[in-house]
Amino acid sequence: MPDARHQISLLAVTLFLLMLAAIAVLPLFSHRFWERNLNKLLVAGVLSVPAAAYLVLAGHQAHLWHTLVFDYVPFVILLGALFAITGGISVTGDIEATPAVNTGFLALGALLASFMGTTGASMLLIRPLLQTNRERTLKVHTVLFFIGIVANCCGVLTPLGDPPLFVLYLRGVPFAWFFQLWPQWLFVNSVLLAVYYFVDTYCHRREPGIALVRDELLITPIRVQGKRNALFLLGVVLSVALLNEQYIELIRANPLAKFIREVAILSMALLSLAVSPRHARERNNFTWGPIEEVAYLFLGIFVTMVPCVLYLEWNAHALGVVSPIQFYYATGSLSSILDNTPTAVTFYSLAVGLGQTAPEMVASVPGVLVEAIAAGAVFFGSLTYIGNGPNFMVKAIAEENGHPHARFLPVHPVLLATRPAARVRAGAVAAALTGVAHEPRALVSSRNAFTARANASGCSRWG
Repeated sequence: MPDARHQISLLAVTLFLLMLAAIAVLPLFSHRFWERNLNKLLVAGVLSVPAAAYLVLAGHQAHLWHTLVFDYVPFVILLGALFAITGGISVTGDIEATPAVNTGFLALGALLASFMGTTGASMLLIRPLLQTNRERTLKVHTVLFFIGIVANCCGVLTPLGDPPLFVLYLRGVPFAWFFQLWPQWLFVNSVLLAVYYFVDTYCHRREPGIALVRDELLITPIRVQGKRNALFLLGVVLSVALLNEQYIELIRANPLAKFIREVAILSMALLSLAVSPRHARERNNFTWGPIEEVAYLFLGIFVTMVPCVLYLEWNAHALGVVSPIQFYYATGSLSSILDNTPTAVTFYSLAVGLGQTAPEMVASVPGVLVEAIAAGAVFFGSLTYIGNGPNFMVKAIAEENGHPHARFLPVHPVLLATRPAARVRAGAVAAALTGVAHEPRALVSSRNAFTARANASGCSRWG
């Protein structure tokens, strides 16, 4: 039984649950209110101010200070820097959208995301992928697999890969430790890429003939602008990997010296903004809106989760979650319906509270439990749009590019793979309702030639 200092009111814990519920429910039932970032800040303030007041009055202000200064600030700086730097890289073009090409896009994202972040890789590749698939009618599955692979499952190899891993890194998990998750990374992403290839091959064969002809003829070479930003991305990677207490004694002696890392990361972002060509950001429709949204919402999340984290640490033995498989599925289940970053922090705190020992201890927790928490948070974050920050960003860009049929909650590609025919039929109906958008002028002026080419190839449907 915890003493008075270690008692947390369950009413304070409910503020965290209300914050996560607001993120999950308000976009669905009050979209016009939620689309304004200032309203997100308002919701975060309404819930976090009482939580902060409770912590101060209960004598837990040190925990609040540590969370805001050493967790929230580095978290926002890292995501903001990655967002700013990748926003200066413009990838344009329209090549033939064969199953091999589309799978190549996803495989490239799987390689990049662990080193430039799932947010950075998603923002870099989603637009050229949509542009490449512009002429195809059956493509909703491509957006969903992109969310599953690039925005989530491939980000498990480094703290840069996915926000929950970076928060674990801030709690003492070494940067290079995550590399040992490569077997899980390889297995999950290989299976997803293989399933996607077969699903896309099936969809490609069911495409209207004219869509395939247009896809073959309307070709624009891939072009990359803002390549110098790759150097700034490398600077961020090296800052996170090397500027920490493992290599710098000053940081071990003075916690505030940790901000050497944040200064270096901010410098990379500012250099990117200074030297990147403006038209590259314009082509990406770059604005600060998405990162403002992240900053406001996670301010509320980080503050309101402090009572919850303390409660779990001090009551861990009474909750019954003790084995790696329990940690994996508990973390994963909550990461799928809540945001995976606070979920990972919550279960890490639960693991700390258990006080277990093992031959390999990582940040005061048995290494096998950290593996379970990290894998569960990353892999299950793709089950819903609210599971991980990049999910919403990819969804928004897809809708801006004429994919309103991607508006449903579950997005995990494994669910797609179980009934491909049903998903394809749904995609075909949606494509028929929304149309193949407006035909480009070059296509209109050459319509007769296209028709002849389609008929010659045995494809007579316009779709």
